[in-house]
Amino acid sequence: MRFSALLAALLLAGCATMPQTATSVPELHAETFGPARGAKVRTLIVVLHGEGQPDHYRFAQAAAGAVADSAAIALLRPGYADATGKVSPGERGTETGDNYTADRINAVGDAIAALRQRYPNARTVIVGEAGGAAIAANLAGIKPGLIDGMVLVACPCALPEWRSLMQWKGDVASLDPLKTAGGILPGLRAAVLVGANDKITPVKFSRAYAEALTLRGIATDYRIVPAKGHDLLDDPEVLAATQRLAASLPRKN
Repeated sequence: MRFSALLAALLLAGCATMPQTATSVPELHAETFGPARGAKVRTLIVVLHGEGQPDHYRFAQAAAGAVADSAAIALLRPGYADATGKVSPGERGTETGDNYTADRINAVGDAIAALRQRYPNARTVIVGEAGGAAIAANLAGIKPGLIDGMVLVACPCALPEWRSLMQWKGDVASLDPLKTAGGILPGLRAAVLVGANDKITPVKFSRAYAEALTLRGIATDYRIVPAKGHDLLDDPEVLAATQRLAASLPRKN
């Protein structure tokens, strides 16, 4: 289906009460949550899952219920399939830090750009977990102005250092969030959360990225969640951080 046809479908499709029937977004599969429709949506929350089996629908549903006048869109990253067999086209990659490449980041960016047209009065917040957080951070740097806020959860935000920790060899074409941070607009709001006991993406990587944002004058809510490990997306602290960030953003119109 051509992009124009997909976009027309987006503009005509409504948001039913939680959850909505799957929506076609350019190049990616999406599930929509929340009762608000079209121009009545004031906050668009886009949720990107991490590695492994995508499991981000619960958070999207919770976020739509917690943030007033919102729609939450759970996107499947390129090449991923969920537990029901729904899939986004594209190459998934090997999950050794090799799938945060420009083409995958652009696919997510194109989907968000189409969603922004569907919800013209909404501020856009992206919530990313693990590899989804790396993609979100890179999007903020290479497509400034596309999003208004981001919540990064368990982010491998210092890519070469993280790959070294995981003992993965060889070069990759993935973008390093610490390097793309220089393109982020100062007006963006950010929250960075990591579990104190995270052994996969330890605290030091989130701390380094949060410090880089702060040095750029970007308002950053950085939190280490006590006694928590890598699987953090469904923790109440993440939902609370998303609520705070959404409330801090100036309303459109």
